[in-house]
Amino acid sequence: MYSARHNWQNLKKGEIPVTTSAESIAAAVRAAQGRGLPPVDKWNPPFCGNLDMRIARDGTWFYLGTPIGRPALVRLFSTVLKREGASYFLVTPVEKVGISVDDVPFLAVDFDVKGTGVRQTLTFHTSLGDQAIAGPDHPLRFDTRDDAPAPYVDIRAGLEALIDRKSFFRLVDLGAEQEVDGTKMFGVWSSGQFFPIAPASAL
Repeated sequence: MYSARHNWQNLKKGEIPVTTSAESIAAAVRAAQGRGLPPVDKWNPPFCGNLDMRIARDGTWFYLGTPIGRPALVRLFSTVLKREGASYFLVTPVEKVGISVDDVPFLAVDFDVKGTGVRQTLTFHTSLGDQAIAGPDHPLRFDTRDDAPAPYVDIRAGLEALIDRKSFFRLVDLGAEQEVDGTKMFGVWSSGQFFPIAPASAL
């Protein structure tokens, strides 16, 4: 198995790495780690194929069909996630591999509330320790899936989190009515922005 250092040396020689694994991705991420999240938007390595890694709708990560049992490793992989259109990749300075995502890559398991009404702010927390304050930079969207509500919040760079059921019910309790394009909508406020959940007449 090629190491991350071997891959980097090959890449400098103009060769494309031929072997990629979860271990090589993790090693490359650790080697490139600094403070904060890695700058995946600045990394443009060659595509190395797809990795047998999947993120289930409940936020569980699988590798070779088996759940990854080390939370620190899952967190490490999550920091180098990149979305391009409808596709998801793990990206390091030397490798880019495709992975499968059943719905969205993150799960929001809680949120904090400050203020009320138009002055209200909602800060969401994911199961992997990410935080995002809902607003223009981290919009909420409300969809349906299998005839059930499917609420989402953008965590970073188009990577969304599914808001879990208990948190969604809390959002509904904070709901208010606001006219949007001539239609009275039921939704929630955060960071000065109103996010419609459903037409008020449907409730």
